[in-house]
Amino acid sequence: MTVLSIAIIVFILFESLNVLMLYFKPGSRMGNGIGVFNAYEKSKSDPEIHALVSYMINWVAGTKLIFIALLIVIVITGTSTTRILAVVAMILSIASYYWRLHPAIKKMDEAGWITPKGYSKILGFMIMGFMIIFAAALIVSLVITAGRG
Repeated sequence: MTVLSIAIIVFILFESLNVLMLYFKPGSRMGNGIGVFNAYEKSKSDPEIHALVSYMINWVAGTKLIFIALLIVIVITGTSTTRILAVVAMILSIASYYWRLHPAIKKMDEAGWITPKGYSKILGFMIMGFMIIFAAALIVSLVITAGRG
């Protein structure tokens, strides 16, 4: 099994746990459950708003499932070039978090709308960790490939 396959599989496992959390325990504050947002509990007092929030949670979980399924196909059937390009795509797509989502959650955290306080920093470090793991796996893979050729 290649370094890239291992990195992708680790990501698949973490994302699968997140999908399970979103589908079956969305209000949890563990595993990136939506319960870290204080507004989630508040949304329950308004059925229309809570229906929208629940829909969006399931939409995110469903989208994550699509990526998980595609990554499984890439690990099982993809060539080394496909895995390299998939990891580059993962790094770039994960980095998009810092464009819109991180500024938003940081602002909510600073306003006291997130529990526990400081969660935005933890999430930012966790996402950066995934990017570093993918980048390291990519570099190791390219070095190994260059050494063979």
